[in-house]
Amino acid sequence: MADANGDRDQMPPGWRPVHPDPAMAAGWDRGADLRKDPAEIPDPASVEVPEELRAQVEDYMSRYPDYHSAAIPALMAAQKFHGWCSDEAIKQVAAVMQVTPAYLSSVATFYDMLRTKPVGARYVYVCTSVACHLRQAEEVYEAIREAADVIDLEGVEIREFECLGACDMAPMASVDGRYVGPLTHDDAPELVLQIKEGREVLPGRGLGDPGYELPWGTRA
Repeated sequence: MADANGDRDQMPPGWRPVHPDPAMAAGWDRGADLRKDPAEIPDPASVEVPEELRAQVEDYMSRYPDYHSAAIPALMAAQKFHGWCSDEAIKQVAAVMQVTPAYLSSVATFYDMLRTKPVGARYVYVCTSVACHLRQAEEVYEAIREAADVIDLEGVEIREFECLGACDMAPMASVDGRYVGPLTHDDAPELVLQIKEGREVLPGRGLGDPGYELPWGTRA
C-alpha cells in the first residue's frame, strides 16, 4: 500500500499519513507525524522560570505520589501568573516538571478552565449546568454580560461554564476562582462594578467567607 506520496515502503512501521485537509473540523487533531524527532524535555538551565511560579509548581509536585498528577494545578498556577497558558508558560512548567511541553499542551487543551488564548487576565465563569439552569442561570449570565458592556469592562473573560460543582449554591459563578452565589440578575451591576474597581466581589456571599450561609440556612 502506498503512502500519501506513493512510497509507503520507505516509511517507518505503523506510519500513517498526516491528514491532508487544513480545514479540519473543530475539536479534531491532526494525526501524529512519526517522521518528526521525538519531543524533548526542556533543559531547566535554558528556560528562565519566575521564582514564584517555580516554587508553586514544585510545591504541587510534592503533594502527589506521581508528580505527573500535578499537571493541572501547575498549569493553573502558570495561568494565574501569566494570564493564560501561553507557549512560554507551558514551556516553563515543563522545564520544572521535566515533562514535554506537548504533554502539558494536551492537558491544557482538554480542560475547559485552562485558557490557551489571551482572553483576559481575570474571569467570570457563570455555571449554566442543570442545577443552575433550573434557577435561571442564563438570566444571570446575560445580565452580567450586559452590565459589563454598559461600563465597558475590559480584560475580563465572561462566559458560561458547564459545571462548577457547587450545585447547592445555584445559580452561582466563579470570579477569579472565588465561588459566589446564589446569584440573581439583580446582582450583575454591583458584581461587574466591583470587578472593575478592584474590590472584593459580593463580600460575605463567597464560599468560604466568614459566616457564609446558604439562603435556606445550611452553612456552607
